[in-house]
Amino acid sequence: MCGRYAATKDPAKLIEEFDAIDLTEGHARADHNVAPTKNVVTVVQRHPRDEDGQVLEDEPAERSLRMMKWGLVPFWAKDPSVGSRMINTRVETAAEKPAFRRALVSRRCLVPADGWYEWRRTGKEKEPFYMTAPDGSSIAFGGIWESWRPKDDDKASPLITFSIITTDAAGQLTDVHHRMPLIVPKSHWDGWLDPDREDVTDLLVPTPEDIVASLELRPISSKVNNVRNNGPELLERVDPAQEGALFDAPKS
Repeated sequence: MCGRYAATKDPAKLIEEFDAIDLTEGHARADHNVAPTKNVVTVVQRHPRDEDGQVLEDEPAERSLRMMKWGLVPFWAKDPSVGSRMINTRVETAAEKPAFRRALVSRRCLVPADGWYEWRRTGKEKEPFYMTAPDGSSIAFGGIWESWRPKDDDKASPLITFSIITTDAAGQLTDVHHRMPLIVPKSHWDGWLDPDREDVTDLLVPTPEDIVASLELRPISSKVNNVRNNGPELLERVDPAQEGALFDAPKS
């Protein structure tokens, strides 16, 4: 699964990495402990709209950074609180389940991350790890997004939410947890974000072995368990044997 991650790069760096324009309107913030229901930066590619809101399909699609809330709220949901239970979407069933299949066809996004956190269970203890790219490049999680409005208020501002797609862990990651976020390699970004491409079956594949092998699995402090802790010290390598405390399960 993916229940916490770090995203600390400012939009200027992400603009360069993802060849996008910045539509975050100054709301992007560095976050060392991203948790569900937070508003974070995502990458989307959409055709522009005219003054009446109509999609200009003949105009080239534009890639942009946009803020979204983590926890997908399907367009048909009666209550947006359902989003807290839809932070992840299993790749095995994304094309089948009503909550996800429409978004998979036409509303895909990339979720930039410095790395993500996972907890390895050892007996009754849980040991936190941070998975990251040693060269400092962003990891792009595959995601889907939706736009939701209350049915009794058509003029309400839309709530834009997303879910991170997960898959079976591979390679060295299986030593930490049995699931992992779907990492979209840069060579697949164009296809994943293409708003005119409905079938992405060939992109819903395991993360390439070379990417998995290149990741650093870094043991870190149990301070990350508490979402109120949010600073660069969360990313520092520690020796679990020297920390002097049991590793509690993460609380959100």
